[in-house]
Amino acid sequence: MTRPVTGGGGGQSLLHRYPRAGRREVLPRYQMLRVGGRSVAWVPPLLLLFGIAVVDANTSGDFRIISWIVLVPGIAAAICGAWGTAAFTVLSLLAYLVVDNAWPDELRAGLPDFILIGLGGLLATAVCAVRVRGEEHVVRIRSIAETIRRTVVRPLPEPWGGLEHAGVYLAADTEARVGGDFYDIQPGPHGTRVLVGDVQGKGLGAVEAAAVLLGTFREAGYHEPDLATVAERLEVRIRRHREHVAALGHADSDRFATAVLLGFPPDATDAVDVVNFGHDPPLIAGPNGVRTLPTTGGLPLGLGDLVPPGVPTLPPVRRFPFSADETLLLTTDGVTEARGPDGAFYALTAEVTRALSTDPGTAGPRRLVALVRDGVLRHSRGRLADDTTVFAVRRT
Repeated sequence: MTRPVTGGGGGQSLLHRYPRAGRREVLPRYQMLRVGGRSVAWVPPLLLLFGIAVVDANTSGDFRIISWIVLVPGIAAAICGAWGTAAFTVLSLLAYLVVDNAWPDELRAGLPDFILIGLGGLLATAVCAVRVRGEEHVVRIRSIAETIRRTVVRPLPEPWGGLEHAGVYLAADTEARVGGDFYDIQPGPHGTRVLVGDVQGKGLGAVEAAAVLLGTFREAGYHEPDLATVAERLEVRIRRHREHVAALGHADSDRFATAVLLGFPPDATDAVDVVNFGHDPPLIAGPNGVRTLPTTGGLPLGLGDLVPPGVPTLPPVRRFPFSADETLLLTTDGVTEARGPDGAFYALTAEVTRALSTDPGTAGPRRLVALVRDGVLRHSRGRLADDTTVFAVRRT
């Protein structure tokens, strides 16, 4: 399921600003069967009812199909509501009586088919009521999942912390809508900090780990003057979380997270500090093309205890030039590991480079995120193997 994240003036979603790539979504029936905002779900069963009645009235007595009218409540049960299905049951019975009584006595289908249609209509109405209740349950579950997601990954003002930003989250599971991808921007007295990452695994356990890391980031990113201290706080927090989960006896107590921690120091407006916890390296796109930041990929968050004694546990903080006309692009592995029908991976750097050579304006955060989103969906034919996040920031 594609989940839009606001980015760019007015808080409108990227999916309203840019056309969606060809990825089919599971839409409720009431959305698929609407024309001009009005429901047309009643049209197919009504046409079927009318067609059966007309054909039966205009055929010979050797080919009576009026009993086929039992299909009408069945079709209505699949696309209409319970009351609509009940109404079509009544209409089917009335149509049966009118059409069948128009034939001579020796050619009438009679009472048995009338009972068949009535029982079929009652069964269709009951099935429809169960279907509607199930769809309402799914809608509630989706709403809960969306609330959880928005609680963990909070909406960001635009601009925020001196950064223009845009992002989009693509869930591999169109029903669950939640996963372990996370990101946030935290302005503070020591500059603006950005965190983008991906917790290993899926489900609520991954969401819980992401919430733990984001909560720590929002506090440490604001209060700590040194970006290395923020990184250390994140490492300690994920280990504490793992110990807590293990003490509860949960089987997923070995979770870790890849992440990129960015710092935009107030005393260096043309630079960015980067700490890479085993994550895909960020890209910088601008008038001079595209370049990959050669960050030293440290261990993911939560695996620092695997480092031998005497070896630094945390990856170093590295500073890179980053001008105001450049955009920093961060993605989770759902982008680089997206496969096409031929098994080839999505070529992120090549695609961004090609787009910028054609139109340098693509380097803006909103357009850059939309470009990558559409490219991934086209390349994978909408079949994402992993949750995917695309996030871009630029100094205002």
